[in-house]
Order: sequence, then C-alpha cells, then structure tokens
Amino acid sequence: MTKNELRKTYKALRNTLSQNQVEDLSLAIANQVLQLPIWEASFFHIFLSIEEHKEVNTDYILNILSGKDKNILVSKSDFKTGEMTHFLLTDNTKIKKNAYNIPEPIDGIEIANDKVDVVFIPLLAFDKTGNRVGYGKGFYDRFLAKCKPETLKIGLSFFEAEVEITDVFEGDIKLDYCVTPERVYEF
Repeated sequence: MTKNELRKTYKALRNTLSQNQVEDLSLAIANQVLQLPIWEASFFHIFLSIEEHKEVNTDYILNILSGKDKNILVSKSDFKTGEMTHFLLTDNTKIKKNAYNIPEPIDGIEIANDKVDVVFIPLLAFDKTGNRVGYGKGFYDRFLAKCKPETLKIGLSFFEAEVEITDVFEGDIKLDYCVTPERVYEF
C-alpha cells in the first residue's frame, strides 16, 4: 500500500479504539520496551502523545525512563521551518498544547541533535523492513537525519507490520526497532 492509503487506513483503525484499549495497548508496548537493548544509553527523545489522535500513550515509557534516571528530551515543532527543537524534560518544564494539539515544552534547556542516543517515534504504520508512515510533514525525517548515525530509532505502534510500503523514497529514514503490544520487530 502507499503511504496515503496507509495513513487513511490506520487513522480509521485507531479511531475504533476505546480509551481503555488505548491505555491497555500502551501499557503492553511499554512492557515490551523493557526488552530492548537500550538501557546503557543516556539521552532518550520521546514524543508526548496527542490524545485526540489516539496515539500510543507514552506516559508509561516516560515513567520507566524517569525511574532509570535517563535524560528525557521532548520537542517543540516549528511548522514554518519543519524543524523540531529538543528540550530536557525536568520537574520545571511547562508543557502546553500547540495549535495542532501537540503537547510541547514552552522553553527549557535545549539539547543538540547529536546528543540523542534513542528516539521513540510516533507513526501510523510500518512495514517488515523498517519503513514507517507518519503524518506526512517530514519532521522526524529531518530530525533523524541530523542525529548521529548510531542513534537508535524506535517506532511505537498499536498494530503489526504491513508487508510493504510501496512509495518509500531516499529521504525516508528507517527504524531500527518497532514495538507493538505483541512483539518487538528488529530491522
């Protein structure tokens, strides 16, 4: 399927999930995350979930990272430039939803892309070779292109892998792992 077909399909599938299902599946994903070989890393970038889009609730993973004393980074998106700025999440970080309902830090301690060791990536769908489909704005592709080559890219999905995304292009950055409630895919 093409990215646009997958976007439409998986947005519709997500909308069928109840809030309880979103929470249960998100907790299962967080438990799977514990199996990943990532815990020696220091700087973890994570997205803050858009509840209205029924994204994976990353609060459970945030609690794990916090419990392991990891440096947690969250982003602020600039829709004019298509770039994201990353801030250290601290007890003093104030979070506010932007015009697109994305929870973002208002300000804070900015962290450079080359410091990031692990990135948890929101997505709508992915395939068996690690290609992913997001919302189509390219924020994560631009961000990941500026990270160091060894930065681990981990998708989070309620659903299992598609066989193939047919319209992948050169600028698309593949995942290293994708975590679903049932299993961890490694690419």
